[in-house]
Amino acid sequence: MRHDEIWRAIDTLAAERGLSPSALARQAGLDATSFNPSKRRTADGKLRWPSTESIAKILDATGAKLEHFSALVNGARAIPEARAKGRSRLPLIGMAQAGAEGFFDDGGYPAGAGWDEVELPTVADVHAYALSISGESMLPVYRPGDTIIVSPAAPVRQGDRVVVRTQDEAVMAKLLLRRTAGQIELGSLNPDYPDLRFSARAVLWMHRIVWASQ
Repeated sequence: MRHDEIWRAIDTLAAERGLSPSALARQAGLDATSFNPSKRRTADGKLRWPSTESIAKILDATGAKLEHFSALVNGARAIPEARAKGRSRLPLIGMAQAGAEGFFDDGGYPAGAGWDEVELPTVADVHAYALSISGESMLPVYRPGDTIIVSPAAPVRQGDRVVVRTQDEAVMAKLLLRRTAGQIELGSLNPDYPDLRFSARAVLWMHRIVWASQ
């Protein structure tokens, strides 16, 4: 059971109920910042784990069973089919815009008024959004102008195609090559572009690509 798996399960539990992590904390009677990404590591980079009391409170507040939460920790489907409330209209911005301030909140969810909308296949994640690809680092799989759907709630594993935001406000679509407690390695599908390595602290969030236009 890893640090990132526990936090992913909390994020997923929130998304299943149409909540941000901050809203889930408030619903459970906790400080609204308890589950913020910035609180998941100390100032010197040490891992900060959620307390058993805070987990017990969010399970009680949501009515979720411990078995369900454990399944989320182990990588179960982000949102069970029976609970899914799909959407066919998703917020959309260009990849080049995504690094600017105001388009995402602290949890990495779409925010602000600058988003357009696009009609796309139904996606269960209530926080899903769409990006328009720019650049050539993901050729030939994703071409400039292609639209991808990104799910913050979907579990991310090695080999997944992901959208990543770094501390220097860069947003990029890459392939997750390797992730450890201290380092994240990302690959470009286009061999003309180099692979990238970041410290785990340098990556604010990483969301899985679940669909792309062809």
